[in-house]
Amino acid sequence: MPCTFVRTSACNLRCRWCDTPQAFTGGQRMTLADVLQAALATGTPLVELTGGEPLLQQGVLPLMSALADAGRTVLLETSGERDISAVDPRVHRIMDLKAPGSGESERNRWANVAHLTKRDEVKFVLADRADYEWARAALREHSLDQRAGCVLMSCVFGELSPRDLVAWTLADALPVRVQLQMHKYIWAPDATGV
Repeated sequence: MPCTFVRTSACNLRCRWCDTPQAFTGGQRMTLADVLQAALATGTPLVELTGGEPLLQQGVLPLMSALADAGRTVLLETSGERDISAVDPRVHRIMDLKAPGSGESERNRWANVAHLTKRDEVKFVLADRADYEWARAALREHSLDQRAGCVLMSCVFGELSPRDLVAWTLADALPVRVQLQMHKYIWAPDATGV
């Protein structure tokens, strides 16, 4: 399904394997009205806000509500380090919990788990077996599959074999989906703007 991506600038985390460091400081300053107009002009029914960390932007909450008011399905990709309780309930939240291999796992805001609903997703990006075991423990300890509609496990590209991750999730009968960053397989792994 075609999707319009709105990439916000700024991130307060520095994940070891981050593939969008240009989002730390780059970008073009735009008003909420300009972003809304540009997103709606694409005509796609699906709009995803990503970053950086979108919740660092002052206008992101009213932007998401305005997009939903305009009939768009709105997705928010967030590290989960910021409070998600004020996000419009019509927005699908994709919370990317940071495993130890990211170097940022101590920044996870576990209180956000209480705000998840079945329309939301939890994602883990994993670098190795230790990250997988950590994610498996978090899944079970916080009943993430009962709170969110979907739990995703993804590989750090070039570090963890998707085949290994699939084998581990099947062996443990985990209620998760294995997700690949398809743009890295279709285009060059370091391509931007795709």
